[in-house]
Amino acid sequence: MNYCGTANAKSRPVQQRPEPQQSKRTAFPIVGVGASAGGLEAFTQLLTALGPGTGMAYALVQHLDPSHESALTELLAKATEMPVRQVTDATLVEPKHVYVIPPNVDMIIAQGILRLTARTETRGHHMPIDRFLRSLAEDQGSNAIGVILSGTASDGTLGLAAIKAEGGITFAQDQQSAKFDGMPQSAIAAGCVDFVLPPDAIGRELARIRAHPYLALSSSSKTAELVPDGDPQLKNILHLLQTANEVDFSDYKLATVKRRILRRMALHQIRKLKAYVQFLRHHPAEVEALHEDLLIKVTSFFRDPAAFEALKTEIFPGILKHRPLEEPIRVWVPGCSTGEETYSQAIALLEFLGPRSADTPIQLFGTDLSQASIEKARAGVYPESIAADVSPERLRRFFAKVEDGYRISKTIRDRCVFARQNLLQDPPFSRIDVISCRNVLIYLGPVLQKRI
Repeated sequence: MNYCGTANAKSRPVQQRPEPQQSKRTAFPIVGVGASAGGLEAFTQLLTALGPGTGMAYALVQHLDPSHESALTELLAKATEMPVRQVTDATLVEPKHVYVIPPNVDMIIAQGILRLTARTETRGHHMPIDRFLRSLAEDQGSNAIGVILSGTASDGTLGLAAIKAEGGITFAQDQQSAKFDGMPQSAIAAGCVDFVLPPDAIGRELARIRAHPYLALSSSSKTAELVPDGDPQLKNILHLLQTANEVDFSDYKLATVKRRILRRMALHQIRKLKAYVQFLRHHPAEVEALHEDLLIKVTSFFRDPAAFEALKTEIFPGILKHRPLEEPIRVWVPGCSTGEETYSQAIALLEFLGPRSADTPIQLFGTDLSQASIEKARAGVYPESIAADVSPERLRRFFAKVEDGYRISKTIRDRCVFARQNLLQDPPFSRIDVISCRNVLIYLGPVLQKRI
């Protein structure tokens, strides 16, 4: 039950983010690797370290000159025993194969099949890595692995964030080994990278992680086998989390909680739940890391555009009808993550109001359990790759170009208040016209949904 609720107008359910579909996933992990300038050397080092492969498939996406044929496939074939092929449309992904994007196209994956699409640019930015990694996250869920190697700008940041949000594992090349560190540093700064390593070490780590049961899971029954519902160690983990952060995850969707625990265990090469409990007890930073992992950050600007059109055509007009001009419009986004949803609501409302915005007070509140997310939301700085989700007109009107990407304009920031809040314990905001809880309800069990 994911919706935008409104007190003053008839609410319309909006498209919710579906649960990951197990049937889509291949029986093996798929590794999406992105690079730009300096990528050939990094690709080569990575593939050399992998040796004959790890039973996974590798899809390589590089920024290529659209007007020239690429020799990337032939060059990389010398670095690995795995078959290396340039992708043609409708290529079925197989394990122990390397797939290379051709020039002058974009690539996505759906149902385990690589599809080539027309090359797209937004405001002069071509973001093929983000486009592929986002599709990989949606298609493969926790079977997706993302790697960002040498390159300039920020392509890949949004893609890694999507993979991590779905329970996948993410890597970025370290600053010392990268010829150009813009792309990996952008992803690291966004907080969506699990491992920061040179390319050869990434290859070795991939081999180690592949052996962990988390990446061998093919069904929810296997998850239940590794982490049984009644296992006292699971209760111990939930108790440690509650003690450290005063957040009770026991009524969250249990399958999601267990997969997040297994993900953290895979990162540390821990196979037994009892050993992970001991690790948590001796490493408070890991308790915090697991807590952050459980606060799944799935967000982007104007996610599900139809929802925002519904706001502007159906919800906002009802709110303004018979409303005194001096009475503020108040919008609340619980589970706001890093702020994209809150700022999108603000932009949509200002666009709807048009010239009336000067005389109509508006207040937006974004709340989240994660203090780190709240701080990023308050800063309002996002990578250049948001151009894939934000129109040129909106970028011009509501954002300012800064060194690290784009920053929300002061006009918008001044209307948005961000605060840490536990939706289940802390008092709600009052006199609210719209509540957008699209990022919250899907992760909670029926007991918590009813309480909210």
